[in-house]
Amino acid sequence: MDTEYNAEDIQVLEGLTPVRKRPGMYIGAVDQRGLHQLVLEVVYNGVDEAIAGGCSVISVIIRPDGEVTVGDDGRGIPVEEHPQTGISTLETVMTRLHAGAKFGGRSYRTSGGLHGVGVSVVNALSSYLKVETRRNGNTYVQEYSRGIPQSPVRKVDIFLGRGTTITFLPDEEIFGNLDYDFSTLIQRFRDVAYLVPGLSISLKDEGKEKEATFCFEGGIESFVEAINQGKEVLHPPMHFTQETSELELGVGIQYNQGYEEEVLSFANCVRTTDGGSHVSGFRSALTRVLNEYGHRAKLLKDNESLIGEDTRGGLSAVISVKLSEPQFEGQTKGRLGNSWVKGEVERIVAEKLTLYLDEHLSEAKGIVEKCLSQAHAREAARKARDLVLKRRSLDGSLAGKLAECIEKDPRLCELFLVEGESAGGSAKQGRDRRFQAILPLKGKILNVEKASEEKIFSHEEILALITALGAGVDPEFVLGRIRYDRVIIMTDADVDGSHIRTLLLTFFFRRMRELIEQGHLFIAQPPLYCLKNGNKALWVYSDDEKEAKVKEFGSTKVEVQRYKGLGEMNPDQLWETTMNPDARTIIKVSIEDAVNADYMFHLLMGEEVEARREFIKDHAKLATNVDV
Repeated sequence: MDTEYNAEDIQVLEGLTPVRKRPGMYIGAVDQRGLHQLVLEVVYNGVDEAIAGGCSVISVIIRPDGEVTVGDDGRGIPVEEHPQTGISTLETVMTRLHAGAKFGGRSYRTSGGLHGVGVSVVNALSSYLKVETRRNGNTYVQEYSRGIPQSPVRKVDIFLGRGTTITFLPDEEIFGNLDYDFSTLIQRFRDVAYLVPGLSISLKDEGKEKEATFCFEGGIESFVEAINQGKEVLHPPMHFTQETSELELGVGIQYNQGYEEEVLSFANCVRTTDGGSHVSGFRSALTRVLNEYGHRAKLLKDNESLIGEDTRGGLSAVISVKLSEPQFEGQTKGRLGNSWVKGEVERIVAEKLTLYLDEHLSEAKGIVEKCLSQAHAREAARKARDLVLKRRSLDGSLAGKLAECIEKDPRLCELFLVEGESAGGSAKQGRDRRFQAILPLKGKILNVEKASEEKIFSHEEILALITALGAGVDPEFVLGRIRYDRVIIMTDADVDGSHIRTLLLTFFFRRMRELIEQGHLFIAQPPLYCLKNGNKALWVYSDDEKEAKVKEFGSTKVEVQRYKGLGEMNPDQLWETTMNPDARTIIKVSIEDAVNADYMFHLLMGEEVEARREFIKDHAKLATNVDV
């Protein structure tokens, strides 16, 4: 290798070239998440206009070939010559990183997007992009290919109101398959519609024939009510707003009778999935004020105090801050990092919450008593958990139940949760014992949606599961201690198997949600049928596939064997069809819409029988593969 190191070895990437060279640095990934980020970057420009009072409608259309059109009725992008670049302002915004109206603070007090590089990054990563801006009674258009202008900005005769329309086709050389997830984008757009009252935002996917429109006048208050849909609530939603010279804060709070916390946080309308300083400030104020009020109202004893965990049981909340210079951690903004925000949010929430409690004595008493019962349940659960787990660690009762694998590096290991002893026996014999562990589960595990902490931690199968994984449970779940990289639910392809799978998913969602959020939970897909034609055997995984394959065989005699239970398979068959990494199909469990997921688990697994009956009646005709 040439050891010389000279000036000519230094490469300077100009214009938008750095974006195409290292797209992950700008949009986080070049998979489906990256595609979604491109759409959101253009949409956030319209949202910023709406926050500034200049836009009321945003529409998004996804065409079958992956092309996306985003239009708004905002003020449009200026086209005059820019004093610094000497070219059209429109072309400057579309082709220069960190060019935009969001830095000086005159046109936009707050903004989302990728720090002013959003629309230029979209341009760089699109094989084709067309921008149309309508302002001052005129319409101007410019087209690009991979960020390079294909013509000057030109004035056209068409004029349909004011605003901006951007049509772009993400570059397949970078993204491969242009497949968007409708539900993911809808969740983001719905969030925005709640946070910007009066803004109408729509999405139409022409290829999948799906569309939806959102517009909420109730804002954050309506958002909190949506989170608690179908739940028994303690009080009407509290809604606090405050604007200072440094930020705008909106907070919605409502407690329900459940045990779970659902707090959604946003900075400049961008979901901060990992929280940050605004969430820390909110939680500190909540715990402090509830303790102060509890002692002042004699609801708490002098030596009694609530901890943060106690004040968040059954809490549904939305926290939204808007600020001029947000500091996000990570390119796609999972966490807000501005340290000063914590103090501001804590101060405002403490003032507003104290005033609310003093003016609403009945609601205040109910909230404190709810937190107090949560504290008592926490302490009882801790004692029960410690006692049972200690007993379990001493008696070694997992021995003989868990078939451990040889490999000790968790990154290389996977655990199958298998329904029943019979299927567990087949799985133990058929597995690759080098890296596959098997935990048979006897019967149906407890429904944790309705169970108390004491019942959960005294249930034998749940304790076996917690012990096998080795990472604890929320709020003390530590993913870094997990003993297996992949946890795979493997149940029978019948009604009982589906119920057991749902019970396990409920447990993981409520008690180990991070396992799902970080992509470690999977569902195995065993075959439904074995088609035999002479000496040939073909495994198929759905009724439609079976019918198609039978037709392919034509007039020859086909023997169809239906597998309802994993225990009906020989170990080598179970390995071949369901467990072999080179041949199997497993589905990764993900949470794209936490609000809807929370609602569905509560509806299907909770105490509301009538609501569940209505849901089943409304959706019965949509059910497939019903085992009768």
